[in-house]
Amino acid sequence: MKLYDLNLSGNCYKVRLFASLINLELDILPVNFLEGEHKTAPLLALNPFGELPILVDEKTVLRDSQSILIYLASKYGGEAWWPSTPHLQAEVGQWLFTAANEIQHGPCASRLIDKFNYQLDKELAISKSKKILDIIDQHLSRNNWLAINRPTIADIAVFPYIALAPEGGIDLSNYNNIHRWMNNIKALDGFLTMPGIEN
Repeated sequence: MKLYDLNLSGNCYKVRLFASLINLELDILPVNFLEGEHKTAPLLALNPFGELPILVDEKTVLRDSQSILIYLASKYGGEAWWPSTPHLQAEVGQWLFTAANEIQHGPCASRLIDKFNYQLDKELAISKSKKILDIIDQHLSRNNWLAINRPTIADIAVFPYIALAPEGGIDLSNYNNIHRWMNNIKALDGFLTMPGIEN
């Protein structure tokens, strides 16, 4: 199983982290992002969006980290990570969409601006970050995990760009419930880190 990967990408890290948690071996293929390798013909044939990560599992080719998490959890991770019961699956799924929307346009966008000089609206990214972090911290005041009272791919999808938020100038010091939750994730067997996330 191959993962076309960028070491500094939180979205690629989600896949590496989850694979480590379920003891799934990946063949990591680093992509030279700075030289635009992700926009070249071989990779565009796998993902015409020209984005990472890309997972290749025999004849299955997938883009988008949330979709890859669903696939890996369904095929290799089992019921614990991605339940088949409709209401439990939906509870997990709503956080996957949060990762792709509010987290992407908040903490992730702010980090892209500060760390990679992306031309995005910093004030808007900070505002969106505060809103979603307040919501998540409040949610975690009543829950140890984001969904269904146990670690699932919901936590794996949301964790990276919150943990990396300080690289985008986002202060997490007042979010005690988020810190507790992040420490719970770091305590999972098989946890693996990335640059910018303390172990």
